[in-house]
Amino acid sequence: MGEFVRVESDPDHPAVAVLRLDRPKVNALNAAVTAEIAEAAGRVSADEAVRAVVVYGGERVFVAGADIKEMADRTAAQMREYARDLQNALSLVARIPKPVVAAVTGYALGGGLELALAADFRVAGAGARLGVPEIQLGVIPGAGGTQRLPRLVGPARAKEMIFSGRHVKAEEALEIGLVDRVVPDEEVYAAAVELVARYADGPAVALAAAKEAVDRGLETDLDTGLEIERLHFSGLFATEDQRTGMRSFVEQGPGKASFSGR
Repeated sequence: MGEFVRVESDPDHPAVAVLRLDRPKVNALNAAVTAEIAEAAGRVSADEAVRAVVVYGGERVFVAGADIKEMADRTAAQMREYARDLQNALSLVARIPKPVVAAVTGYALGGGLELALAADFRVAGAGARLGVPEIQLGVIPGAGGTQRLPRLVGPARAKEMIFSGRHVKAEEALEIGLVDRVVPDEEVYAAAVELVARYADGPAVALAAAKEAVDRGLETDLDTGLEIERLHFSGLFATEDQRTGMRSFVEQGPGKASFSGR
């Protein structure tokens, strides 16, 4: 249990872990929060009882950005280390081998949006505002904004957001594919849990393989991506879930298998 980041279980869905940020007033990312995000991501990745993850900043705000006061007077050499730590922490979130959704309320700006981009899905409240405003500080996004954002919304839209630093409202974010669902603000957490809870009873090894195949495939050429897919696909024939799933299909028809996650 960290000072600013907690790992909790959803009360109605015990297999859904909640990575809960709580640094008043706006969950600004500083070195301590960054380290605790990395530790929490490692915990939920290793915990076999966790089958899906929600990243949540609370009812009022997701993450309003990095702690500018902490970094304002740092040197370029110091910021290289700082940015590396933040990138590594968010990459650990992106590599959680389970379905991950960011539940976005209020502001998700700068490092906050970059944290949301590390999730597989994003659910936003109707009043949410998302953006990468670093250009207004004379710098650029440093924790994945220039890389994950264009992969999600395309290079032109990403450049427009990065070059202007403007805040994107929830409905526009849905329109451009930056978020996957928009719900009333008070329903964000419940909607995020609902989105990933559907995977909690699925074949955990196959879900992890599917996630890695998609994510790694996006980073390489088609032939290499197909090889990644082939190896994962064939390797799953060594799992208990493959035997259960195919036996259930043959004997009972599709969609009736109960998976063990092994």
